[in-house]
Parts: sequence; structure tokens; C-alpha cells
Amino acid sequence: MDQLRIRGGKPLSGVVRVSGSKNAALPILLAAPLLTKPTIIENVPRLRDIQTTLKLLEMLGCPSTFEDHVVTIEPCSRIEPEAPYDLVRTMRASVLVLGPLLARAGRARVAQPGGCAIGARPVNLHLTALEKMGATFELDAGYIVGHCEGLTGAHILFDFPTVTGTENLIMAACLAKGTTVLENAAREPEVANLADFLNAMGARISGHGTSVITIKGVDKLGGGTYQVMPDRIEAGTYMVAAAITDGEITLEGCPFMELDAVVAKLREMGMYFEATNAGVVVRRASELHCVDVVTQPYPGFPTDMQAQLMALMCVSQGAGSIRENIFENRFMHVQELMRLGASIRISSQTAVIRGVPQLTGAPVMASDLRASASLVLAGLAAKGETLIQRVYHLDRGYEAMEVKLRALGADIERLP
Repeated sequence: MDQLRIRGGKPLSGVVRVSGSKNAALPILLAAPLLTKPTIIENVPRLRDIQTTLKLLEMLGCPSTFEDHVVTIEPCSRIEPEAPYDLVRTMRASVLVLGPLLARAGRARVAQPGGCAIGARPVNLHLTALEKMGATFELDAGYIVGHCEGLTGAHILFDFPTVTGTENLIMAACLAKGTTVLENAAREPEVANLADFLNAMGARISGHGTSVITIKGVDKLGGGTYQVMPDRIEAGTYMVAAAITDGEITLEGCPFMELDAVVAKLREMGMYFEATNAGVVVRRASELHCVDVVTQPYPGFPTDMQAQLMALMCVSQGAGSIRENIFENRFMHVQELMRLGASIRISSQTAVIRGVPQLTGAPVMASDLRASASLVLAGLAAKGETLIQRVYHLDRGYEAMEVKLRALGADIERLP
């Protein structure tokens, strides 16, 4: 369990390249059992969850190589439809192999996802929807065991727009007989990126990016080359890094259009953005002011940017609020920010933040990935030294964050 030592107070400046999106790359890679020809996936971030996914694919019968952000996947000659607990217990996205395995092999044995620090993420929506397509399930010693004699298209209405549920059903429906319609589907760009990938491999998907997605089943998917979209949450985090240090950062490969809700709030707080040939330039336009934020499914303000924006509001003028509507336990970073001198009060699912003139460095503990990022941001603005423990979370979602920040001028070091 590594630590990060940060000596804050330095404005960040320079150019940073936005990495490929982990949340887009994982479902694309986990679609491998559907493919019948070699496939090349570009712009894949080098992260712990990606390495775990490639090990899982090899166990499923889909060998791959990973070099210079490019994954080359060989088609599954003989599918082994089991995802063991020891391998996937730390990666909730592993449930995404259910749809592809049932569609291609007619059976799947997948370890139930492990606990999640930020709240419950039940898979019942996945199972209920797959049952409508003809699958049956049972629980066996902590495993979800599924069977089908071939999936059939169905009309599925989600209770709420689940991202992984939408992705699982899109993949399952690609090889189903007939047409599947998903209503109240997730609209996230990562879902659309998966659908675009599958279409490039021969699928017939339309409506992705909207709340109604239609999938017409085909006999098989082929292979090809595809590039993973940039990570919009990483890009948003570096936008906040420019703001919280009063610096100027140019973001190469920034998915600016997919960050509308984040950019709107940062502009409201006092930030300036300019799209140039070199990338998106981010800096303060004025003194920063707190705002009111409500997290919502895309295209609303993303829950994955809530902790980072809270860190920025801690050193902004006035008072603001953040209402968390997606996960019930996603304010665990609040107590750690308060150890740095932040003024935050929580009432149910709402945090009220009053800006303070200065944060002060202290030892803190990260609870999850986005909490880790928020504490790094707060440490960059704090006076003195901040020591962040449990930063292994960053290896799961931000590619070499401390390296990129150091290149921008941060005094940051990873310690054993």
C-alpha cells in the first residue's frame, strides 16, 4: 500500500495528454468472447484493472498482448466460461462477461462482484434483463451461474439507467435472435463508445447515446482495429488541478464535448477554457466562487467528478452545496478533507462547503479512487506537506497521475 507525499502551493503549468478511458476500455476488452477474428484495441490505459482484465480474457480462452497502449486480442478458439473470484474480486466490471459468455457459449459462471466502498451496485438489473432474453440463473457458492439455449431479442425497460447493465445487454443482444430494445438505457459516452466498437466489428446497434437503444442480432462478429475514447473524468480532474493551484494547463486529446456539465460548473466558479490546435487551455478567469451541484446520470454532472469539485470548493469564496444522487456512501472523503482544514457539513446526501483561505497539509487516508484524486488535488493547494495513504486506488483509474503532475511542476512523490 503506497503513499503519496505532496508539498503544495505550486501553480501547475504545462501540457498533459489525456489517457484512454478505463471505463470505456474495460467493456470493449470484455467483449472479446463475441469476436471471431483478431482485434486491435488502441489507446488503452496501463492500469491495474486493465491487467486484471487481460488475465481474465486469457483464462476465458482469449489470449492477448499489451504493448505501448495497444492490446491485440486473438479470437477465442475454445471458450472457458468461468470468471474466478480470486481474479475478479477487486474489479466490479467483471460482471460484464455475463452477456458475452451467454451469447457465445450459452453458459457462464461468474463470481459475484465484491463489496464497493462507495455503495451498493447490485447486478439484479443485469440478471432480470437477461432472463427476459431466455437465460436462467442460479447462485452457487458465491458464483452467478447462467445458462441459455440461445438468447432471443426482447423489450427491456430498466428501472434506472445503469451503465454496466446497459453495456451487458448490448453485448448479449448482438448475437441474439431478433431485435432487442433497451429503454431508459444509460447515455454515457463510454456506452456509446462500446456500441461504436461493436458496430465496427459487425454488430447492428442504433440509438446509443440516447435513452432508447435498438440492437438487431447478427450471426457473428468479426474483428478489426478500434481506438478507445479519452478519459473524460481524468480530463476533468486536470481541469480542477489547474483551478485549485491557480495554474494553466493545456489538455491534449481532451473530450471537451463530453464534459459539458463539468465545464459549465467550472465556468460558473470562475474558470476560463479555450480550445486551441494544441488542446484545451484551462486557467482561472477570476477569483473562484462556490456553486451548487447535483450529481446525475449523463448528461448531468457526473458522480465521478463530485469529490474533485468538492476539493476545489474548499478553497473557493462563499458557500456551495453538492447533492450526491448516485451512490449512498460517496462522502467518505469529507472527513479527510476536513483534516486538511476544509469547512464541510453533511446532511443526508448533501454536503455544504464553505471556502477557507488556506488548506494545511496533514496525513490523510483515501477510501476510493475519486477520493484519492480529491485528496491529491487538495494536497496540491495545501500549505506544507500532505501524506496520502492507500493511493493504490489511483492505479485503478489514473495512469501515472503523480508522473503527469510532476511534469506540470508539482512537488509530489510516491513512497513505499
